[in-house]
Amino acid sequence: MTLLSPPEPVLTIARTLESAGFETWCVGGAVRDALLGEAHLDWDLATAATPKDVRQLFRRTVPVGIDFGTVGVLDPSGVMHEVTTFRKDVRTDGRHAEVEFGVSLDEDLARRDFTINAIAYSPSRDELRDPFGGRRDLEGKVVRAVGTPDERMREDRLRALRALRFAGRFGFAVDPATWKAIVDSVPYLGRLSMERVKQELEKTMDQVARPSAPLRLWRDSGAFAALIPALAAVADVTLAAVDRLPRPSLARRPQRRINRLTALFVGLGGDTAERALRSLRFSNADAGWIGVLAGRWAAVQVEMERALSDAGTIGDAQIRRWAATVGRTRLGPLLRVADAIWGARAESGEFPRAAWLRVGALYRRAIRIAYRDPIEVADLAVDGGDLLTAGVPSGPQVGRALHSLLQQVLADPALNTREQLLARARALVPERR
Repeated sequence: MTLLSPPEPVLTIARTLESAGFETWCVGGAVRDALLGEAHLDWDLATAATPKDVRQLFRRTVPVGIDFGTVGVLDPSGVMHEVTTFRKDVRTDGRHAEVEFGVSLDEDLARRDFTINAIAYSPSRDELRDPFGGRRDLEGKVVRAVGTPDERMREDRLRALRALRFAGRFGFAVDPATWKAIVDSVPYLGRLSMERVKQELEKTMDQVARPSAPLRLWRDSGAFAALIPALAAVADVTLAAVDRLPRPSLARRPQRRINRLTALFVGLGGDTAERALRSLRFSNADAGWIGVLAGRWAAVQVEMERALSDAGTIGDAQIRRWAATVGRTRLGPLLRVADAIWGARAESGEFPRAAWLRVGALYRRAIRIAYRDPIEVADLAVDGGDLLTAGVPSGPQVGRALHSLLQQVLADPALNTREQLLARARALVPERR
């Protein structure tokens, strides 16, 4: 009976290596996920072959990390599979390791982070190698460091955050000794590059169905205080809101990740949220987008909540004002995040459930109105040149007049004709004596 079923290209790579006399095993997340019954596309291999041997055996390779023993082997479909030489760490500063080749499989597995990731599978022998009890911990739903937890954390400080993500992703508990090592590691997390912290946060948003679990561990361990101080005391209801937004299971839906990040940061206010995201090395576009949404959420939140809590009908003019404040292209994403926030607050008793149940209808109306009605100065039937012709003095008065006309059009879109707006613009110009 075959224990696991790696894809055929992986089996071909393993057979090629072993036919050349190099012991080869499937390792890492693919083995772990296969034992959990989950699909995993990236099957990595560990082998006794050196990087030079691998590059000689395969025609199409990529030097992914030669210094660390890793070569990417491209299969006939162009998919890359990482093949890494058995290795052990001989020196590390908590961020980068210096490795030594020529070791055994068990020594290679001993350098891995957690027992559930230190299981190897030999396709040729249909054999599992599990020297650290990874299968036991999979069955017991435990994230446990290999060997001495403090040593594993010192070797790579990112492992503390990875442990929290794995616990949340699989619904596992963190082994007490490993948890203590994580907490003890928090003062040293600042040594990590912010790019690596950003990537870990993104993986949490992408891979975990309910990110509140690992994010709560970030908070309770002190990781937020060390890495993102603005989120040090993030509320449970904020984390629950993140859970209500779908994860970007498909690469073509990056907005889903942005929505989850927005829910996490939106309560900080625009400037604070943007500064925090920039410090994490998020792109200017992503940090700016979330920062603007956070600022505009602060501008409309109270009025929206009051209107939703009122049993009366929310008027189109009010929705147009909200759309004008938030922006046509930002209104949909903001309302999705707001729906998650209100849903989480309703579940916790902090927001009327009846009010939250009105959000779906409000969303549909708001999107229709935002793309149908004039809500921006650019939508007006006149521009600055028209107002100058009508006698509005040049300079700041033109901008003030356009803003005044927009407010009138938000109340009544029927006023958005050239003739009516020019007449109203003239009325704004004080008579000269």
